[in-house]
Amino acid sequence: MNVKRITPVLYVKEIEPCVRFWAERLGFEKTAEVPDGDLLGFAILQKNGVEIMYQSFTSAEKDAPVLAQEISGGRTFLYIEVDKLDEVITALQGINLVLPLRTTFYGAREIGIKDPAGHMLVFAEMSAAQQH
Repeated sequence: MNVKRITPVLYVKEIEPCVRFWAERLGFEKTAEVPDGDLLGFAILQKNGVEIMYQSFTSAEKDAPVLAQEISGGRTFLYIEVDKLDEVITALQGINLVLPLRTTFYGAREIGIKDPAGHMLVFAEMSAAQQH
């Protein structure tokens, strides 16, 4: 078996603030969207071969009611490795840090925030020793 990609799908009450966050703060591009009435029901964002998807709880209930029961109210934790943490810190100025800047025992510099839907995002830059 060859795994070609793993893409997180984050379930949220409202997609639009999350799309703005990833696009305006982190430079992602919305590459697909599915409307659900006057709002978005689903969206895909991409940057440099990295992809993240958002689906609204309302859309999920319509799409797959059995699965929607499993995801209702759940939150996700994403660990995101970056080349230059200082660029991320600059992009996230003004956002409350849930995890203040720290260096871990395994040599990563990290910060953590919550996205507009409450999902935890930890951005990490690995030390040169950890990259090999």
